[in-house]
Amino acid sequence: MTEPHRRALILGGLAASLAAPARAAEAPAPMALKRGINVWPWFSLTRELPAPRRDYDWPPFQTDRPVPTAADIRQLAAAGFDFVRLPLDPGPFLAFSGAQREILLGEVGTAVDTVLATGMSVVLNLQGNAATHYYTPQNLYGSERAPLLAPFRALVATFAKRFGTRAPGRIALEPVNEPPQSCGAGSWERIQHGLLDAARKEAPGLTLIATGACGSMVSGLAALDPTPLKTLAPLLFTFHCYEPYLFTHQGAPWVNEPVYRSLTGVPWPGAKGTLEETLSRVRARMRADTERTEAEKKAAYATTQAKLAEYFAAAPDRGFIDRVFAPVLAWADIYAIAPKHILLGEFGALKTDARYTASDAPDRARYLKDMREAAEAAGFPWALHNLFDGLGIMDEASRRLDPAIIAALGLTLPP
Repeated sequence: MTEPHRRALILGGLAASLAAPARAAEAPAPMALKRGINVWPWFSLTRELPAPRRDYDWPPFQTDRPVPTAADIRQLAAAGFDFVRLPLDPGPFLAFSGAQREILLGEVGTAVDTVLATGMSVVLNLQGNAATHYYTPQNLYGSERAPLLAPFRALVATFAKRFGTRAPGRIALEPVNEPPQSCGAGSWERIQHGLLDAARKEAPGLTLIATGACGSMVSGLAALDPTPLKTLAPLLFTFHCYEPYLFTHQGAPWVNEPVYRSLTGVPWPGAKGTLEETLSRVRARMRADTERTEAEKKAAYATTQAKLAEYFAAAPDRGFIDRVFAPVLAWADIYAIAPKHILLGEFGALKTDARYTASDAPDRARYLKDMREAAEAAGFPWALHNLFDGLGIMDEASRRLDPAIIAALGLTLPP
């Protein structure tokens, strides 16, 4: 080969290499999660002072709220949970400053260390409380003009800095729980980007968790464009699922729609019962209700009857749950997101004094088993809601885990 030809080949190869697009750097992987549990209200249920005040009594959290002990946390690890999702009401952390805020952050640090000591990981979730009158989700991040958005963003950065290097690969930060914006709202995507960016600047290696709008529902995640967020890796995505609500929220006293208050005896799967059996139990519950007028109960019963007729006609079962998850898997395919990086951050079913009888307990266990198996079949890690309360799996008095639910979750009851 002549020297001119050699030089031409070298120069041509150099030009081609310069013209070729650079190979994209692989995004850092987020922390691995598999089976988790929410531990609300460890840092929730506050002692907010009445309006027009905007602060809290001290200490800010209700002293009689159920709080897990170190022994409780060890039980969870022994059962097979590998992470805890820890909801944190941001109100007190914003209302207090200086030494008092440092005390609160120190208490969170102690809780985190208690979980980490068992070998489990932690998801820190700042969870605005709509039941308060000032530090509400709407005031915190409900719009780009939310009065508390700037201090809330700074608080997100504070948590990222505080916990970003505490236990690398074992702590994640989820800045928002169930944002109130409509599905696909551009304002939510901009707000979330700002929150995650603030956290990323303080903690380059911390796993962050993003969510869709409209209450973190499936439809909210399916409408989210994650492309602008990928520069903020390592990143997980999350959604919540309580479908079908007629089963999971029967008897829920906090739901405004009157149909849920009277519901009882709704079976899972739907084919395990009949419409008339369930309506008979609903009527008995309504007769015992002394807080509503007969006219109110009559209207509620008509709505309940219609909704239950739809429920039994649909006969929801495990296949129903698979279909609910399908849009999330389609979204993951579109944006090349691995299902293992999509967290089912909340699911559960209510147990109330009126409903959780010996005959109803198997329905709840069957539902949680179907949800868990559907999530695992899809490849999603999951976090049950909740440890305590009406959705819980641990008795507050005995501190024992519910053996039927532990089995339904594919876990092992510790000795």
